[in-house]
Amino acid sequence: MSDEVVTTDDFRIFCGDLGNEVNDDILGRAFGRYPSFLKAKVIRDKRTGKTKGYGFVSFKDPNDYVRAMREMNGKYVGSRPIKLRKSMWKDRNLEVVRRKQREKKKLGLR
Repeated sequence: MSDEVVTTDDFRIFCGDLGNEVNDDILGRAFGRYPSFLKAKVIRDKRTGKTKGYGFVSFKDPNDYVRAMREMNGKYVGSRPIKLRKSMWKDRNLEVVRRKQREKKKLGLR
């Protein structure tokens, strides 16, 4: 796990219902019009490379975050309308995350 996830204070949106054709660039272009847009990440299955159907976009400015939530929910990105929610990443218990990572390592998974 990178330190970035633990230490940044960005504002993150969960993007659901992404089609398999959507990658980081496509998602990033959809949200790039907001001045404080930082990053877009589509979550993929490590074995197959297929999208898991969701991703995240992050912003530095809470005003852009709020505008994006309001303006982009239900808009088409790729072949489907996306569903947006507030990301719960800050609410995760880091000890639970670390324990799961250790278990995966023991099983030989990444």
